[in-house]
Amino acid sequence: MRYLAKVVGTGAILLMATACAGQDMPTGQPAAGGSSETPAGSVSTPPSESVLPTSPAANPPGKPRLEVPEGSTPVPPNKVDAAALPANYPHEVWTANGGTILNIRAQEGGCGHALGEATEQAGDHVVVNLSETKAQTGQMCTMDIRYPVISVSLAAPLDQRTVVLKTTK
Repeated sequence: MRYLAKVVGTGAILLMATACAGQDMPTGQPAAGGSSETPAGSVSTPPSESVLPTSPAANPPGKPRLEVPEGSTPVPPNKVDAAALPANYPHEVWTANGGTILNIRAQEGGCGHALGEATEQAGDHVVVNLSETKAQTGQMCTMDIRYPVISVSLAAPLDQRTVVLKTTK
């Protein structure tokens, strides 16, 4: 019985491999109305433009990512008040979209997810409350710590205001 299962499994794998191997994988999109097939005997040249996917220009608020979005400008350290954060908590802040989006390095772990909200927007400072969602009771989670970049929307550009970072449970 074991021998039969091995033979059937091997046959299925070989069938999938040969089915996939016979397909041509195009490297670019054909022009409108054109054909992607290359005539026999001709040599194809690589496309002049890159076909790599582009990353979105701005990160939607509340959705974490691991990298700082391109075009973000770091907020000077003297304009970031991280005194209320726990020891070893990151306090890196960038602006984007003309200063109306704050990209903040947060901390999350296990099944938790980092969140940020601008709770106060005064003339000289902006208070951002950083929090982390927790896992459901009884759910198994890893014991890792991640440092995603989260985005927080502001009503007006940051300009010369100070960013005050706080955390809540």
